[in-house]
Amino acid sequence: MQPEAMALHMGLDLPDFDKIGYYGADYGTMKPYHRIGSLLFLSGHVAQIGTQITHKGRLGQNLTTEQGYAAARQTGLNVLGGIRQAVGSLDKVKSIVRTLNFVVCTPEYEDVHKVSSGMSDLFVEVFGRDIGLGGRATIGIMALANGVCFETWATVEIAD
Repeated sequence: MQPEAMALHMGLDLPDFDKIGYYGADYGTMKPYHRIGSLLFLSGHVAQIGTQITHKGRLGQNLTTEQGYAAARQTGLNVLGGIRQAVGSLDKVKSIVRTLNFVVCTPEYEDVHKVSSGMSDLFVEVFGRDIGLGGRATIGIMALANGVCFETWATVEIAD
């Protein structure tokens, strides 16, 4: 099944940033994506629906790993919306090259990798393992804008 059909079949609610605008503009001066040849570089995406942040807080303090996983999954939905905004269709994705993930957490929290799997698992569900599973790094940090607990940068290979 092609990724667009799979997203529909899964009942995913992907944002239409062409209609509602990319929320990242509220975080400062930036553009939502930049394409060089077949590589698409997406600016930061977070766990947000419209203007509403879905998961605020700090892992290991007031958020559980399961809540962090859900935040990463919501962020993944926004990444899929960002891909659509940039190239028009999820079917144009050749591969998720890599993601760089940031998890707001206490210094003692050691499961940042489990949080990022919320997004990685979504990509595998939509694109399949060969296309959807890319390289990944996850870093525990002290703070992100507006109290979000998870942010990602993604690099995606696009078919010409």
